[in-house]
Amino acid sequence: MSGPAADERPPATMRAAYVERLGAADEIRIGDLPVPRPAADEVLVRVEAVAVNPVDVLIRSGRFPTPLPSFPFIVGRDLVGVVVGAGAAAGGRFIPGQRVWTNSLGYDGRQGATAEYAVVPMDRLYPLPAGIDPVEAVAIFHPAATAYLGLIRHAGGVGPGDTVVVGGAAGNVGSCVSQLAAAHGARVIALARAEDSAWCHEHGADALVDYQLADLRGALAGEAPGGVTVWFDTSGRIDLELTVDLMAERGAIVLVAASPAPAAFPITSFYRKSLRMAGFIITAASVAELGAAARTIEALLAAGRLEVRIGHVLPLEETAEAHRLVEQGVRGRVVLLPPA
Repeated sequence: MSGPAADERPPATMRAAYVERLGAADEIRIGDLPVPRPAADEVLVRVEAVAVNPVDVLIRSGRFPTPLPSFPFIVGRDLVGVVVGAGAAAGGRFIPGQRVWTNSLGYDGRQGATAEYAVVPMDRLYPLPAGIDPVEAVAIFHPAATAYLGLIRHAGGVGPGDTVVVGGAAGNVGSCVSQLAAAHGARVIALARAEDSAWCHEHGADALVDYQLADLRGALAGEAPGGVTVWFDTSGRIDLELTVDLMAERGAIVLVAASPAPAAFPITSFYRKSLRMAGFIITAASVAELGAAARTIEALLAAGRLEVRIGHVLPLEETAEAHRLVEQGVRGRVVLLPPA
């Protein structure tokens, strides 16, 4: 992978992964498109690595409606890259050769990240701490930002004395929730399979409870005798009756996934405990919220306190296969590399 170059001049065209209509992964094409030019408030970035997220699959398929630029539409949201040039308003903040990242492309009218070059609005672009590997970094941003917004923005924050249950703790977002909660001093109980115990304990969990246990309620109550302060579910398998029963007074429940089947909701116990419940998607996060998440992520990355599994690193030409892997629920993050 090539490093920063302050005197780089972009070519006229670039390789890109794009669709000409929404649909299955087979609609993804690899071809040459013009290198975009930055507007006054945008930065041109040479892309080094791109992560493939579940939301990328939903947008590409049309299952998640969002305003798109005109076709061809370049897919992808997250990238790490090197600044090549900047518009008049952005040049004071970003300089050629600077390594940067974003997790805000490919939706809400913006072209995507899966190309050799991309333009990024300056208020959605962040400096990458020195010494951080681009592949490892790009894999972390989306799940870590989701974890931050859920814990800090929607749950109201955690700290010493709090107990956090993480549903799906061995997954990408769940691992980041556990690490972030532990970094803030909370006690973390991982809900995951027993075979994931080592991973969960190495990534923030104080205890692991197998969600397949017959007496799940008893096992969780034993680990959280004072009640659960925050229940953060990333799995979609949440049992709301059990959850509400185990929550501490004024606790918060955060949901970022759901199963197709409707869940019973214990309204009486919920309001008697003065509980809160929030569901959210990171695509709806504001620029200010994403910026706050970025600052925390950068600090934890620099300190070596954030990690996710990386399942596959593929060339840009295999973008369709990368999307299929994510659709199939592959374990670990999928990262794409543009041509060197």
